[in-house]
Amino acid sequence: MTDRFRLTMAQLNPTVGDLRGNAEKARAAWAQGREAGADLVALPEMFITGYQTQDLVMKPAFINDAVATIEALARDCADGPALAIGGPCPEGTKLHNSYYVLQDGKVASITHKFFLPNFNVFDEVRLFSRDQMQGPVSVNGVRLGMPICEDAWYPDVVEAMEESGAEILVVPNGSPYFRNKYETRLNKMVARVIESSLPLAYLNMVGGQDDQVFDGGSFVLNAHGAPAVQFPVFDEVVETVEFTRGDNGWVAEPGRFDKHPDAWEQDYRVMVESLRDYCGKTGFGKVLLGMSGGIDSALVATIATDALGADNVRCVMLPSEYTSDHSLEDAKGCAEALGVRYDFVPITEGRDAITNTLAPLFEGTQPDLAEENIQSRLRGLLLMALSNKFGEMLLTTGNKSEVAVGYATIYGDMAGGYNPIKDLYKTRVFETCRWRNANHRAWMNAPEGEVIPDRIITKPPSAELREDQKDSDSLPDYPVLDAILDILVDQDGSVADCVDAGYSREDAQRVQHLLYISEYKRYQSAPGARLTPRAFWLDRRYPIVNRWRDEG
Repeated sequence: MTDRFRLTMAQLNPTVGDLRGNAEKARAAWAQGREAGADLVALPEMFITGYQTQDLVMKPAFINDAVATIEALARDCADGPALAIGGPCPEGTKLHNSYYVLQDGKVASITHKFFLPNFNVFDEVRLFSRDQMQGPVSVNGVRLGMPICEDAWYPDVVEAMEESGAEILVVPNGSPYFRNKYETRLNKMVARVIESSLPLAYLNMVGGQDDQVFDGGSFVLNAHGAPAVQFPVFDEVVETVEFTRGDNGWVAEPGRFDKHPDAWEQDYRVMVESLRDYCGKTGFGKVLLGMSGGIDSALVATIATDALGADNVRCVMLPSEYTSDHSLEDAKGCAEALGVRYDFVPITEGRDAITNTLAPLFEGTQPDLAEENIQSRLRGLLLMALSNKFGEMLLTTGNKSEVAVGYATIYGDMAGGYNPIKDLYKTRVFETCRWRNANHRAWMNAPEGEVIPDRIITKPPSAELREDQKDSDSLPDYPVLDAILDILVDQDGSVADCVDAGYSREDAQRVQHLLYISEYKRYQSAPGARLTPRAFWLDRRYPIVNRWRDEG
């Protein structure tokens, strides 16, 4: 009976649909594990396909290709440690989210996921079938329980595996980030090891996929909840953990233990990584954005430069007669501090041409929002022309507060392919800019120091579409607006809850009205980095046509 078991944990970044590329990452990790004398090299949930595949995994040709890739991987990795990897498994008319163990050139065992998450961004009930609970699998004489992600969030599956003789738990995950989620995961896994008296290796993937970022942070716990190993967040890591058997069962030896940064840094890292991977995985090497001299575009420009480097970011100032001298100075100052390309494209001539074209139809009416939105849509047209001409993806710059209440022009400043700050309320935009000015990390490509001029942060926000315009002319002050939105959106609260929290019924009802009538805009908005469990897209799905209102 063996008294040592070496587990190589591969916290890696797959790409959805890149079966060959993901298999190559698996082979490289397996080679590292073989070099380290591992018994098993483990990769995360659904690693061969990338995660989440959404409806791509319903396509029979894709499933067949994935299974063939796994079988080829088994043959390639025959001479060395076992390899565990997540992937789809068809069985008759059923399809499972499964975890394959490959050994001696073949598929040695398959464990199917039992609990299929059907909340937040997850929709697995419509994609996969549930199987009956399964027992552990044997690798080099050690019985390993392999509950897949959600299976370890409840006691049932782990209990069944422990009762069937599991000695160590290996939990492969595709768990995306939201703020402070690590503590939730850790608490769940501590509960499992205390209940089962078994050590547990929690393995999560890293990398961005559409709006989601998988943040890694893999860890190993011993039987009474004591942590032995903790990987960094967001970084790819391949590390071998050694388990030894004593009188009281298996124990993980202490290993690397990386301290995790605070929520402000993790949020910022998510926005950077999401854009970096979105561009890298879709093939866009360069981006551009409209640089207004305001705080949102300054933050997006900074995120883009940190993600892609200054040579791959273009900022374009598109001034009108309403653009203040401060905005002109601040936009240029931020672009120069970041070291990015800065173009100056006045819209006056184009706006005059459009105004003259529409004059016969607008005759007899008073100037209003329609004329204001011409400016925004003209800017969108010019930016998209640059995007088409130079192959640079256009970024949008609307924060969560604006996205929530529709304070953005559809086909105007909403034009673009990705929005890094889509899930960041305006009040957090201010604080994030201050945080970035004060902090610099090795994963940031932009310069350190004050890259966002202080005046951008301190001046009253304005769309500058008319004389002396301020955001507060149309909306409650942002601290009030964001607090009400937090109740209505993030907490799914009511108007009465807003009133109980000290906000006026009038403001709460007004914000609720704007929230509901803006749904059609969100359906047409660009994806953006998910920071919370109630981000606009898959987390919160509301009908466009909706007459219900909470009268409070």
